[in-house]
Amino acid sequence: MKIITDFLIVGSGIAGLSYALKVAEHGRVAIVTKREVSTTATSLAQGGIAAVSSDLDSFEQHFDDTMTAGVQLPNPEIVRMVVEMGPRAIEDLINWGVNFSRNKNAAYDLTREGGHSQRRIYHAKDETGKEIERALVTAVRSHPNITLYENHIAVDLITEAKMTRRRLKPDRCLGVYVLNRETGEVETFGATITALATGGAGKVYLYTCNPDVATGDGIAMAYRAGATIANMEFMQFHPTTLYHPHAKSFLISEAVRGEGAILRRRNGTAFMDGKHPLKDLAPRDIVARAIDNEMKVHGDDFVCLDITHKDSAYIKDRFPHIYETCLSYGIDMTVEPIPVVPAAHYLCGGIKVDPFGETDINNLFAIGEVSCTGLHGANRLASNSLLEGVVFAERAAQKSLERTKSKPAPFPAIAQWDSGSARNSDEEVIVAHNWDEIRRCMWNYVGIVRSDKRLVRALRRVQMIQEEISDYYWDFYITSDLVELRNIATVAELIIRCGLKRKESRGLHYTIDYPVTDDVHWKRDTLIRKVF
Repeated sequence: MKIITDFLIVGSGIAGLSYALKVAEHGRVAIVTKREVSTTATSLAQGGIAAVSSDLDSFEQHFDDTMTAGVQLPNPEIVRMVVEMGPRAIEDLINWGVNFSRNKNAAYDLTREGGHSQRRIYHAKDETGKEIERALVTAVRSHPNITLYENHIAVDLITEAKMTRRRLKPDRCLGVYVLNRETGEVETFGATITALATGGAGKVYLYTCNPDVATGDGIAMAYRAGATIANMEFMQFHPTTLYHPHAKSFLISEAVRGEGAILRRRNGTAFMDGKHPLKDLAPRDIVARAIDNEMKVHGDDFVCLDITHKDSAYIKDRFPHIYETCLSYGIDMTVEPIPVVPAAHYLCGGIKVDPFGETDINNLFAIGEVSCTGLHGANRLASNSLLEGVVFAERAAQKSLERTKSKPAPFPAIAQWDSGSARNSDEEVIVAHNWDEIRRCMWNYVGIVRSDKRLVRALRRVQMIQEEISDYYWDFYITSDLVELRNIATVAELIIRCGLKRKESRGLHYTIDYPVTDDVHWKRDTLIRKVF
């Protein structure tokens, strides 16, 4: 099947849906999403979205907090632009139907999270992302120009160079080959403009609070097509995910610490004093390394997050989802500390884009976590990610509409997917085994603390697995699991290679071989691009 549209969006989180609503008045929009539309990282976001609105706050303070959290690696122009567009982003979300929490005076109930100097976080209790996703999905489903294709997983980008078998600089994106998970057929989606909004890559690691869909698909596809990838070494490990044998890495929002929770050893000793001036509200890289160190020094499997000194009714009202989830595992956070451990959370690198979200492949945009915009630098400031998604959806839509209004270049014929001599596989166990091996390798050797020796060992193993995957990929009909395995292997390689390039410790990349931050040589992005 071949589908031709004006705007093709891969992914259905806050960035993709916001972009769809921005461009839908000007053409046909197709949204491809590999599970149900709301199976996204956005839906799981607990904390909120940062934007300046209080008289006590200022754009300058939000700018400074972002630069500090990112260890001065963020692009100052991008940070300033995103921060100043924050109030507009909040207004857009409210207009689309998002209901943020209000206090007893009916004003928005702003909260604070780690790294923030002021209360500037808009939230919907402790299920902000779920509320945002609800509102955006409702708006998208009711728009006549938008068509949703659920249970469709993107396989590869279609580019002009691939269709014409010519080397083109810059190349042009023509759409995406997409696997229909229900029929098993690879369908062709052609589009004037393609926007990747596929989210992050937490499933590259053994322990993550990301949803199962976070396999780095957009990054891997863009890399294979020749787009520049940046700063993949900066994988953020969320300091506090629930430690329980039956919990699937349930995230305990940073807002819990923002409202006064204290990190303690299992014996009750608080340990963040002296680690950072903000103590328990230090940026995530500091807190994650502190917890990792405490666990290794004391031989503990977890540390404790203690908010029991707060009023029980307040805790239940402010964090109803976290409270009920913990209670379902036999933990009453109003009377006992929550056992927590770090887990892979947010990728600060991704596809390198310009200030309008466009990649160095013409007509290919990347928005949200899949992209590297210059906002996060070496460590994302809490609640800046949802903000980035809405702001860059606006920016990308603006550039996309300008592009479609001008006379488009002739659209070459797009070939259908060719399965060649592929056959059905009877060895799915190989896919599962390789998936598990990559994730364990990444957790053990490319985690919170790294070394060149560990990175080289990981790279060697991942490249061996990639050879096995390549043989398997071309011999058998593709499946959703095989597509995702291929992508996490590619993303794992990119993370390792970027880590080996950066000869310093900065933010989320900490290596025992180069423990000092080197502003003279390494206050710059780590760039990587496929050589054809």
